[in-house]
Amino acid sequence: MSVTARHAEELQQGAHDLGVELTEQQQTQLLGYLALLIKWNKAYNLTAVRDPDEMVSRHLLDSLSVVPFVAEAGDNWLDVGSGGGMPGIPLAILFPERRFTLLDSNGKKTRFLTQVKLELKLANLEVIHSRVEAFTPERPFNGICSRAFSSLDDFANWTRHLGDGHTRWLAMKGVHPDDELQALPADFSLTATQVLKVPGCQGQRHLLILRRSV
Repeated sequence: MSVTARHAEELQQGAHDLGVELTEQQQTQLLGYLALLIKWNKAYNLTAVRDPDEMVSRHLLDSLSVVPFVAEAGDNWLDVGSGGGMPGIPLAILFPERRFTLLDSNGKKTRFLTQVKLELKLANLEVIHSRVEAFTPERPFNGICSRAFSSLDDFANWTRHLGDGHTRWLAMKGVHPDDELQALPADFSLTATQVLKVPGCQGQRHLLILRRSV
């Protein structure tokens, strides 16, 4: 199955409902990414969502739901445990003037991400094949995001060396993770919780924004 006019219409309407106005180029790039995801998912098992008709809402629009919170932070972002590229690739398309590093320890997934970078000509995207604990960037990131990556405790502990007191940690979750918040490391604090309303998604979606004291 390939990308259809219905997918394009769902993306445009869903983005509009989220308050995100896409340029023609951004719409084309997002649909190009969707086409690559559908094609590679057959062999590489990039995401648990197998039905292309579910991918617009559960991958593209879910990623775009955090656009306002990324817009508030700086220019240098890390998507940790990026997997099939969510939310990093849609965010890189939406913010071409910012840098996005996509990190994953799975070689098949980073090969896919590199192919997306090349085919969509995303010059602001860097793909890193590494375990997060072993990754040492030149400078702290302004923002570190994750989507269905790990518990909040692991997310904080594994990435603490990648940020500083100015960094925002954005954890995209389903049901509000009360138990995980109880286990948050002492030097991390929750600064905001946002309920995300993703067009076409039935389940709960939450964004937790963390800061680290230095």
